[in-house]
Amino acid sequence: MPTDAANSEALVPLRDPTTKLVRGPAIDSAKPPTLVGWGNLPAPGVEVLSEDLQALTAGRVLSRGLGRAYGDSALPPPGELEVAGTTLADRIVSFNADTGLMRAEAGLSLHAINGSMIRRGLFPPVTPGTQFVTLGGAVAADVHGKNHHVAGCFGQHVTRLRMRVADGRILWCSREDHPELFWATIGGMGLTGHILEVEFRMDKIPSSWIWAETIRVPEIGEYIRLLKESASEWPMTMGWIDCVSKGRKLGRGILFRGRWATPDQAPNKLAEPFGRLTVPFMLPSWTLNPLTVRMFNAGVYRTPTHRLKPVHWESFFYPLDKVRHWNRAYGRKGFTQYQCVLPDAAGPEAARRFLEVLTSTPGGTSFLCVIKDCGPQSQATLSFPTHGISIALDIPVRPDTQALVDRLNEATLAEGGRIYLAKDAFTRPEHFRAMEGERLERFMAVRRAWDPDLRLRSAQSVRVLGDPA
Repeated sequence: MPTDAANSEALVPLRDPTTKLVRGPAIDSAKPPTLVGWGNLPAPGVEVLSEDLQALTAGRVLSRGLGRAYGDSALPPPGELEVAGTTLADRIVSFNADTGLMRAEAGLSLHAINGSMIRRGLFPPVTPGTQFVTLGGAVAADVHGKNHHVAGCFGQHVTRLRMRVADGRILWCSREDHPELFWATIGGMGLTGHILEVEFRMDKIPSSWIWAETIRVPEIGEYIRLLKESASEWPMTMGWIDCVSKGRKLGRGILFRGRWATPDQAPNKLAEPFGRLTVPFMLPSWTLNPLTVRMFNAGVYRTPTHRLKPVHWESFFYPLDKVRHWNRAYGRKGFTQYQCVLPDAAGPEAARRFLEVLTSTPGGTSFLCVIKDCGPQSQATLSFPTHGISIALDIPVRPDTQALVDRLNEATLAEGGRIYLAKDAFTRPEHFRAMEGERLERFMAVRRAWDPDLRLRSAQSVRVLGDPA
C-alpha cells in the first residue's frame, strides 16, 4: 500500500485507537425513534455512532454522515432501525503537503477540511452547496458544484476507497483494483458497501478569495445563453432564477460567476470562516406561501449586482451555510428538493419548457431555484450530471407534491434528462427506470455481484429500486 508518511502531517489529532465510543438512544420497539433527511421527512430509525467505523459497520445495512441528503437515501429501510453514523470517524490518516493527496476517514466533513486547509492554500477540488457533508457522503452522492463544466464531480478526484462490502470483507478499490466496484460506489448512494476511508487530491489555490461578478438577467433564454457563454472563461458559474414569475419574466434571475482571486486581486488578509445564525425552531408551515415566495423572489432579483470584485469563499460557495438549520423554515411538514439535469441535446429551450410545466402545475411554487452548467458525464455508473444544465427546486411538502413531482419527472423524461437521487423523496420507480435505463442495469449487475441478497439498502432503495423491505 503506498504511503505519504515522509511528507504527511497530522492535521486532526489522532485519538487513542483503543477508544470505542458508541452512543445512541435505546430503541423501544413499541415506539421507535425517528431519523429525518434534510427535508425533515421522517422514518423510524436511530444512528449508532463510534470512532471505530470498521467495527461499527459490521452487520449494518447502511451508513449515514451529516444527514444532508434531502430525501430518504440516508434513512434505514423498513424493518431495520439502526444505521451506522460516521461522524465520529473523522480523522485525517495521511496528507502530502506537496501533492495535496489526502487520505481520511469517511466521517470527516468538508467543513473541517476547509477549516484546516484554506489557510494552507488548499481547497477541495469539487464542493457542493454546503460544506456540512462528509467525505463518505460526497462519494456516495458523487457531489458536484459550480465548477462541474471544468472539474466534473467529486468522484473524479478520488484515487482510492477503503470499504466494507456486504460479505464483511474490508478491501481497497480504485481504477485499478476492483474498478467495477469503485465506479459503482461513486454515486451509488451507499448501496455497494460501507465507505470507511477516502483518498483524494486537494487543489492548490492562489488566495482565500473569489474574483467574482454578478449579472442580472431578464428571462430564461438570456440566462441560458450567458451561462453557456461564461463556461469558456469562468471555471465557476451558477445562478438563482425566479421561477414564480411567468410570461416575459419567466426565469429572470442573477448569474454568479467566479474564479479564485490572484494575490494582486485579493485583500491582503485571510478570509476567515464566518460566524453563523441559527433558525432555533420549526417555523409554522404557512410561513412560506405563494405570497412570501413571490416577495422573496422579487427582492432577490432587485438585489444590486456588481462588476468584478473579491468575494469571501464561504459567501460564494456556501451562502445557505450562514444560517444553521435553515431547513426549519419549511416547518414540520418539511420540503423536498427536485433536481434534474436537462441535456444540451434537448436544445436551449428545454429550460423554458420545464419551467412552464412547473409554473402551470398546482404546488409548483419554489422558494429557491438554482441552475448550473454541467460538463461531460462521469465514468461513475450512476453519477447524476451530464452535458447540459441542472435545475434544483426547493418545494414545500403539500398534499399535491407527489402529483407535482410526477409532472416534473414526465417533463424531465421528455427532454431526455434524469434526477439526482441525493435530493429525491418522491420519484416513482417506473420514472427512475425510464430515466436511467442501461445505466441502472449495469449498476444493479455490479451491486448483485458484490451483494447477491441486497443486504445493503435504504428507505430510498426500497422505494425506487424495489429492494426487499
